[in-house]
Amino acid sequence: MPSWQGKSKGNKLGYRIFIEILRYGGVWPAYLLLRCVAAYYFLFSYSSSKPIFSYFHTKIGYGWWRSLCSVYRNYYVFGQTLIDKVVVMAGISNKFTFQFEGESHLRQLVATGRGGILLSAHLGNWEVAGHLFKRLETRINIVMFDGEHERIKQYLSSITGERNVNVIVIKDDLSHIYAINEALGNNELVCMHADRFMEGNKTETALFMGAPARFPAGPFLLAATFRVPVSLVFAFKETATHYHLYATPPSQYHGRRNQGVQAALQDFVTVLEEKVRLYPEQWFNYYDFWAPAAPLQSLTAKS
Repeated sequence: MPSWQGKSKGNKLGYRIFIEILRYGGVWPAYLLLRCVAAYYFLFSYSSSKPIFSYFHTKIGYGWWRSLCSVYRNYYVFGQTLIDKVVVMAGISNKFTFQFEGESHLRQLVATGRGGILLSAHLGNWEVAGHLFKRLETRINIVMFDGEHERIKQYLSSITGERNVNVIVIKDDLSHIYAINEALGNNELVCMHADRFMEGNKTETALFMGAPARFPAGPFLLAATFRVPVSLVFAFKETATHYHLYATPPSQYHGRRNQGVQAALQDFVTVLEEKVRLYPEQWFNYYDFWAPAAPLQSLTAKS
């Protein structure tokens, strides 16, 4: 069973060290120190290394040795994406470049004047390229779990200042649903990840990378309920300083609600699998993502 707890690893001291290095030395000294941090997790974080090794070995199809090496590489690239995100958010001088493939699709979505939903996943580093959305000249709302430790969050806020987007925090009282409704009613964009869920939340099952996996029902239910244009967006680190951002043409999901949910889910899974196979080392779900066998009808239901 997936066992993600909605919390990020790390501590305030670790963030402080990296941020000070970034301020005075730039990304390259930080990347160098990161090799030691990645080695630590590779050697001692069995709880996260086991599922990511299984992902490389059984889903990507790597041999045992290549899978083991990829675990270390995955930790290192993940660390780089975190560093890059802080650099961009804090406005630290950098030489990052971006290729935006599909910007016209997002402009088309904005031009409808009806608002829209952008779906992504914990794959690549979509957030670091998010500042490019300022060019769309519309309000961006990001829906996320409030899982970071409060002290770390406060420290990062003091460094990076106010974000140029509105954050909608997922809460047990479902107040985030009203915030999303208001944002879409104001013809704004709502962005969210559609690959993780907390245990107890409603899920939908789909065949992903050759095995059944559960996905949160919420993002796809929103797409089917509000019937606004939906685009899938991803950003991947292709070199140390270059990112490639993708956006799909907008889609709308009509028909009865369950039909819309299933159609939105299948579209998302199809694109997600395509991107995972292109950038396998940028899959950052460190838990048993694939659910146990599910009844066949739950994988193919189109009613």
